[in-house]
Amino acid sequence: MKKIVSLIVIAVGALLMLYIGMPVIAYGFRGLPMMLAALTLLWIALNVKAIPQYNGGVQTYQFKVVSNIKVPATILVFLLLYSTVLPMVTSWPLLRTSEYRNLIGTVEIGENLSTHMAPISMEKVRVVDQSLANILGDKVLGAQPALGSQVRLGEFNIQKVKNDLYWVAPLLHSGFFKWNKNSEGTNGYVMVNASNERDVKLVQEIGGKKVLIKYQSEAYFNDFLERHLYLNGFYNVGLTDYSFEIDDDGVPYWVITKYKKTIGFNGDDAVGVVVVNTETGKCDEYGIANAPAWIDRIQPDYFIENQLNDWGNFVKGYWNFSNENKLQITQGVTLVYGEDNKSYWYTGLTSVGADEATVGFVLVDTRTKKAVWYKQSGATEFAAQKSARGKVQEKRFSASQPIPYNINNIPTYVMTLKDDGGLVKMFAMVAIEDYTIVGVGNTLTETLMAYKNAFNMAGNKINPKSTTKKQILNSVVLRINSDIKNGNSFYYFTVEGKENIFIGSSQISNELPVTFAGDSIVISFDDDTQGLIDISSFKNKSIKN
Repeated sequence: MKKIVSLIVIAVGALLMLYIGMPVIAYGFRGLPMMLAALTLLWIALNVKAIPQYNGGVQTYQFKVVSNIKVPATILVFLLLYSTVLPMVTSWPLLRTSEYRNLIGTVEIGENLSTHMAPISMEKVRVVDQSLANILGDKVLGAQPALGSQVRLGEFNIQKVKNDLYWVAPLLHSGFFKWNKNSEGTNGYVMVNASNERDVKLVQEIGGKKVLIKYQSEAYFNDFLERHLYLNGFYNVGLTDYSFEIDDDGVPYWVITKYKKTIGFNGDDAVGVVVVNTETGKCDEYGIANAPAWIDRIQPDYFIENQLNDWGNFVKGYWNFSNENKLQITQGVTLVYGEDNKSYWYTGLTSVGADEATVGFVLVDTRTKKAVWYKQSGATEFAAQKSARGKVQEKRFSASQPIPYNINNIPTYVMTLKDDGGLVKMFAMVAIEDYTIVGVGNTLTETLMAYKNAFNMAGNKINPKSTTKKQILNSVVLRINSDIKNGNSFYYFTVEGKENIFIGSSQISNELPVTFAGDSIVISFDDDTQGLIDISSFKNKSIKN
């Protein structure tokens, strides 16, 4: 009878461990052996009998295992070896150096970083980072006290929705009792336009139907997202990077990366995704090749960081104490979008021991993991931030994470400068190839003007292959007016045959302040996509020198 009770207790314990701990039942994961070790110890504990002892009238107890301990002891030794010795033998970089280095795949060599990035209008530049999105999202909840007391904001993820970039975050339960009260799920998510901090939306209905997030990380029992997946057959595969994304119709999903261990107990590598409908819980499994197009990220950022660092670290094998040719990533990876409208993990590469200079930049496809290395020297993200802050050092602003863009065919870091409250006060542009070329301003247009002036005056400091073709225009001024920004005079004018508005400062030419409508002029300007075009040179032919 006692054996039957012990078996029942162990069975119940096993079910509880599976339900609560959810260990991955696959080679390379330590959860299952840890659970088996705990059950073995429980079996030993259930077979310990307390035998009373009397010594001088004092009762004591002697604990003795009443069953044969050889079998559980052997199991414990085996599990210990499996969890310690086996991982060391199968995963030690000394023995599998080439496999660690090659996990990223073939790193192709690109010609010019600017060719991978399409020119972008100022209206599409990302000016809202994750921290600012959190502030704006909290304001939305704060404006509705009844909602804010029931839910909290989840983590914001950036993604392209149709043709625009948005930070998207779910509304999550704020505690057990809130979950118990709202058993159908939280109602909605928040969208923050990454290019316009005034475009913030709380989405609670789509097509007249409520948006519900029943399965989530802040739910309990079978509504808990990780457990929901485990109970629906995903108990034998690694799952990570639980990202909240919406499709192009605004329907919310959880996108979870499936991965496997490729180098013993290490070498985590993505093999696909699981897409979970937040309301119904329906789980759809996809490989990397056939995942829906609206999914931006399959490769987790930390997978790519580790794989790139291994690729750079083991360039000369394991024994390379002199750090010869060793490379490392600069400041983590940043999600960017290329000219092909695909998303990429972007990072700089620097020699081990270097501080502010890079030996190139890497773009890794966030879906396929295809990596391209652009061997262009330049500034690290940290150096660019320091350079931008230095332009307005008296204001003591902080700089956001730099985002690389193609500005006038020049690879450029764009970032915001924020006050202590995390609000955007100014903008900055820094040339990636030369961080001394900086432009700052109160608006993106003003920043672009300052930046163009800076690199136009830099001459051959910028790679000649990257410079933009200049257009030269002979025309007549139709209208002209002036404005003063930060103590500098800027002149706006239109000309015959062009719909664009041109702008230039008195630093470009002393003839601008004495130019009037009807004057014949010759101007040059960059051939870019901006609606407001700033000029590189100005000559008034109506003024006789």
